[in-house]
Amino acid sequence: MENNQWINLSILFLCFTLLIPTYHGADTITANQTLSGNQTILSAGGKFELGFFQPGNSPYYYIGMWYSKSLVQNQTIVWVANRDSPVSDKYSSELKILNANLVITNGSKTPVWSTNVTLPASGPVEAVLRDEGNLVLRDQGNNNSTIWQSFDHPTHTLLPGAKLGLNKRTKKSQRLTAWKNIDDPATGLFSTELDPNGTLQYYMFWNRTENYWSTGTWDSEHHMFRLIPEMTLNPVYDVNYVDNENESYSTYSVKDPSFVSRVILDVSGQVKDLTWLNTSQQWNLFCSMPRDQCEVYAYCGAFGSCNQNSLPFCNCLQGFERTSESDWQLNDYSRGCARKTDLQCENRTSSKDRDKFWMYSYMGLPQHAVSMAAGSSGDSNGRTLYIRLAASEFPSSSNKKIIGIVVGCVAGIAAALCLLWVVWHQKRKVATTKTVEGSLVAFVYRDLQAATKNFSEKLGGGGFGSVFKGTLPDSSVIAVKKLESISQGEKQFRTEVSTIGMIQHVNLVRLRGFCSEGIRKLLVYDYMPNSSLDTHLFEHGKDSRLLDWKTSYGMMLFELVSGHRNTEQSDDGKVKFFPTWAANILTEGEDVINLVDHRLDGNADREEVMKMCKVACWCIQDDENHRPTMGQVVQILEGVMHVNLPPIPWSLQVFVDSPEPIIFFTESSSSQSSQTRSNTPTSSSQIKSTSSSDIAKYPSDN
Repeated sequence: MENNQWINLSILFLCFTLLIPTYHGADTITANQTLSGNQTILSAGGKFELGFFQPGNSPYYYIGMWYSKSLVQNQTIVWVANRDSPVSDKYSSELKILNANLVITNGSKTPVWSTNVTLPASGPVEAVLRDEGNLVLRDQGNNNSTIWQSFDHPTHTLLPGAKLGLNKRTKKSQRLTAWKNIDDPATGLFSTELDPNGTLQYYMFWNRTENYWSTGTWDSEHHMFRLIPEMTLNPVYDVNYVDNENESYSTYSVKDPSFVSRVILDVSGQVKDLTWLNTSQQWNLFCSMPRDQCEVYAYCGAFGSCNQNSLPFCNCLQGFERTSESDWQLNDYSRGCARKTDLQCENRTSSKDRDKFWMYSYMGLPQHAVSMAAGSSGDSNGRTLYIRLAASEFPSSSNKKIIGIVVGCVAGIAAALCLLWVVWHQKRKVATTKTVEGSLVAFVYRDLQAATKNFSEKLGGGGFGSVFKGTLPDSSVIAVKKLESISQGEKQFRTEVSTIGMIQHVNLVRLRGFCSEGIRKLLVYDYMPNSSLDTHLFEHGKDSRLLDWKTSYGMMLFELVSGHRNTEQSDDGKVKFFPTWAANILTEGEDVINLVDHRLDGNADREEVMKMCKVACWCIQDDENHRPTMGQVVQILEGVMHVNLPPIPWSLQVFVDSPEPIIFFTESSSSQSSQTRSNTPTSSSQIKSTSSSDIAKYPSDN
């Protein structure tokens, strides 16, 4: 009996150890060591881990590299060795050094992947995993030698410090290549690489042949690629470009070493810039290129249509069905759609079997479309597309008769029901919506579902959810934001929404109400008829509107701090202008608590006040190129990034140097000192032109 217990315990212990990753003991694999099963190596600083992994529901295993759990809780793969040659059993497969190369062997001891270095080694070699996420094959014990490195062979991820470029002597280039689908790291259809013709720009390709997007050429003066304006004020990265007789490449570094960031070529065919947020334990998308999913060439495959305002983006045309349902479930639409019924063409036996055409209006045709005089006609917003389908895809004449009879019967019933529905709906409106504090309306989810036509017209999206356009029964247009990853309780959510509803400002979109039903959390705003923010940021000819909007936002922040209007006139006719006083308080290092609404009795977080005032000053800079993007503003206010001390804008200096008597908003003891400062011109060094990168450098806040 005791022996059986010991056997059972031994089996249980063995199973338990097989489930737990076993660290190899260091960051290095030497000639007499192998890696298999759950064994991994960990970089010296504990940032990256390397070993066998199994993506999603795949039956296969790969040697890959991922962030350690001390940095990112969710396993996030950044590099795959044998992406096109997986193994079926990780316990019988090995990663080892063989003939001065790193080699992966399968259960039959057959090599399936190798670093394939042909130069003879001077002695024993070893592989080391470095803290920057670079796996290096080198001479044993020689930290300065590099025989081979994973940075030269990226898969779908570009890490800080890695190069993406072209060796001009060997004509070899590094490229990012997307995974085949979310469960298969095999080489996908989408790739990006530097133009081999030397134009200093990156191209994105479908199937290595079709160029569907470009970064634009490198602008060394503004330190950006011309078609990526977000780079001018990037809050996270510093990007450098090197071009000499030997090589041409770009590389980036993270301004704050504590940030975990990566750039990937996603299965969607878009390059995505991502930063890990510890607060929400998820990856935050900063930007994606191209911006619209439907700009990606052949994303939906043959006979598929792409709609930027629907989810999923891809659907099959009328008369077609998904070629592979399993591929579509894995976000791989490349095989597109196939006809449900073959065309009859000349094989028809009667006129009723004749093929017909299904008409699509306002369709954007794919690249390299071939026009047929009898097949399409022009319109103002796209093309009218005619798809030839088998007759069976259309309702038959007998079906039409039946349908007509049914419709006639139903119409009478529907007319009666409509009257009942109107009466019921009016009563239901009263019963299902109620006003809470701040005149907010508590909406019912199904009402918002009806108002947005089942969330069919998407206006945009971000890190916290997507926004949809809708129309209420009173014909007022709304914008409904479906919140995602919200874990607040009902009481806390309603309290915070009620607080937000009390904040009304001429430059803020009004919050009408909310919906909170279980895990469904939605916010309802007034609709902005002037389109989304990215339209004003990136379309030409609208700079003046962008200037006014951002300036207003900065001024609004000042009003939130002070609890007053920025400009007020006293009884003696003197102008009180709060922003100028606040800017001087910042630059002269005085206590910013003096700026806060006196009704708070100084009860405010000094760092938060400092942060808001700095953001406000940056938003009202005279040169619009020195103003932060709204994405940066959000990251600053959320504490994701720090912000430097801004210069005093020239427009505020006008008030300082004005001969008219000016009094700033002050409270008791600070009043006299602020008046004195108003008559003293600020030194020119404070108002000189600053580079856009000054906003987001990372020394500690003053």
